[in-house]
Amino acid sequence: MARDFSPATAEHVVSVVEGVVVSQQPANVDYVSSFADLTPALAEAALALACDLGLLSKDHSDYAVASPLCRFLITPNGAQRAAVIRVLLESYPPFLTFRERLVGTGSASTAAGQTKTALDLTAHREEIKDTLVSLGTYSDALVTEGGGRFAPQPANAENPLEVLALAAGDGAAAEGRIRAQIGEDACRLVSREDVIVPLANALLRATGGDPRGAVVEAGNAVESYLVALGGRAQVELTGATGINSKLDKFDRANWLSKKLVYVGKHLGHVRNAADHGIDPEVGQVWAIRPSTALEYVFHACSFVASVTTKELGRQAEI
Repeated sequence: MARDFSPATAEHVVSVVEGVVVSQQPANVDYVSSFADLTPALAEAALALACDLGLLSKDHSDYAVASPLCRFLITPNGAQRAAVIRVLLESYPPFLTFRERLVGTGSASTAAGQTKTALDLTAHREEIKDTLVSLGTYSDALVTEGGGRFAPQPANAENPLEVLALAAGDGAAAEGRIRAQIGEDACRLVSREDVIVPLANALLRATGGDPRGAVVEAGNAVESYLVALGGRAQVELTGATGINSKLDKFDRANWLSKKLVYVGKHLGHVRNAADHGIDPEVGQVWAIRPSTALEYVFHACSFVASVTTKELGRQAEI
């Protein structure tokens, strides 16, 4: 029985996985294609390959995170992203067969043709070759020898598991910093997966050269926090999209003071600048300063901590 094979580049796979992770909920092709700036057809192919690699799962038309390794792709650190793909390729039958036949034939096209036959893959031989070469070179599992020739990476190359171990340490340190910033009370109230981990990822992005991604991810964490807070505070948020409109609901319910509402709206407006493309008011896309991104993450932490004191009925702080 023929096995489906979805041609896509490694870069596209990483982009669509990032979109699903940042969404913090199952995402459809339209959302992911917009997030990754890909055509729907390219996004769908990359999503299918991400599922085949075990990174994502599909339920009807929605895609969701299926592997904890996805978190390690949400970073500007190229070595870390490469390590994730490298680990996955070691259990991906098309790549294992391709690499074995590449050693035996010395030709990527011939190896791809033999892989197609051996595994009864649906795609054209050249599409298979291009996809597997992209995955292999992106992850450093293959090296380029020039003249269109490729070979497996020598055994003494950097261990991808060591790279991921270091990344896990960085992630744990970032999460520890976020927990310290929002305080023990907030840590007990908020969701680790929806608030603390995205804020930690945002901190890694801010310090790793991805200011726009840092603002978007931290902004998503703040919005998730407000959704959960609305449930606890019995503030109806139906129909409120985005941080600012949710804060308006808290304001009308007289649950948050004006000062905290305006502190939160700063987060909403900066997030909109980072995430909404061309701003009609200025006629261009806003650039996000690295310092703005770093300050945004800590501002988000301060907002969560301040609102927590209100929720617990303690002295107002800001």
